[in-house]
Amino acid sequence: MTLTEILFWLFLTVIFYAYFGYGIVLFGLVKIRELFRKDREIINPHFEPTVSFIVPCFNELEILRDKVNNCLKLDYPKSKIQIIFITDGSSDGSEMLLEEYTEIEVLHSPIRKGKSAAENRSVSHATGDIVIFSDANTLLPVHAVRSLVKHYINPVVGGVSGEKRIMQTGKENAAGAGEGFYWKYESMLKRFDARLLTIVGAAGELFSFRRHLYKPLEEDTILDDFVLSLRITQAGYRVLYDPTATATETASANSHEELKRKIRICAGGWQAMSRLKSLFNFFSHPVLTFQYISHRVLRWTLAPLFLLLAIPLNIILAINDTFYASVLFLHVSFYLLAAFGMHFEKRELRFKVFFIPYYFLLMNYAAIAGFLRFMKGSQSAVWERSERKIMINEEMM
Repeated sequence: MTLTEILFWLFLTVIFYAYFGYGIVLFGLVKIRELFRKDREIINPHFEPTVSFIVPCFNELEILRDKVNNCLKLDYPKSKIQIIFITDGSSDGSEMLLEEYTEIEVLHSPIRKGKSAAENRSVSHATGDIVIFSDANTLLPVHAVRSLVKHYINPVVGGVSGEKRIMQTGKENAAGAGEGFYWKYESMLKRFDARLLTIVGAAGELFSFRRHLYKPLEEDTILDDFVLSLRITQAGYRVLYDPTATATETASANSHEELKRKIRICAGGWQAMSRLKSLFNFFSHPVLTFQYISHRVLRWTLAPLFLLLAIPLNIILAINDTFYASVLFLHVSFYLLAAFGMHFEKRELRFKVFFIPYYFLLMNYAAIAGFLRFMKGSQSAVWERSERKIMINEEMM
């Protein structure tokens, strides 16, 4: 086997493992582990610790009333839940609308420092033993808080993440179809990650943690939820996943908006890796490091690069070899499907089978663009709102 062949198959193996192989290996490890030691689930559905429910917002006026009403309907004792909306930097009058509601606390400063700074400030005002972050553009079922806090009866649990869901209308564009499929797969991985040890990065749409574990984030932190949840695991606690605590939001309005979001996430991933260096030490926490590299690091680093390099290698190998020519045909066919997906989205034609490969390549392009943005230091921590489809009503949940 030539060096070119070795590299080609190495690249394909890493790509496959990063996106699909890890899921297979993870499933097998969980099943093997539970054959010998099945952890008893320690929960108490009647456990009612004090809770601070925090919603960071920036210019979300058009959807705030829906979010507030959704929060006020949460099934939890009013005497044990503190609801905080923080609107730092908002210029659309969000704070004035929120002041109509006496049941919530409003924190507002005209100075915009970014989401991490807002979270630091809001947690300093929190009084609950458990803090829950929830995005303004998501709606929750009435039982969401109870679904999260029931796990905290177990002292080794430091955080619990809910499940992000993308509302499907049956008429999705590439962003909607791809994002919906991606999060269904991610949710499955998170369930098995939690069963093996801990999830690797919480869903910022709905994430809870013990308040005493919160350490103020650097104000330039891009992926606040990711960094916060992993620092909790570094402290020796588990971060669990409860798929019954759902946070539903609409998909990005189009692929351009989704690409902006993904590039920001990938730039934030590189920033997080630079700040969580100890997670690369297998000797300190072998299982967590295995999960971290397999589930996150490879997708942000080697997989996108290898996907790009596999194309010229395949062309070289296909010149005098019918087998590699056949592989190249499949290779090119995949890219053609993605190209059709991009074309159909521009024409507003709905063919989901083409949108999945398009979204996959979009994700990998975003990883490379995110790396370049991180290297140039051009990714601001100040959150730039992505345009999404119209906010869903609670009746639709």
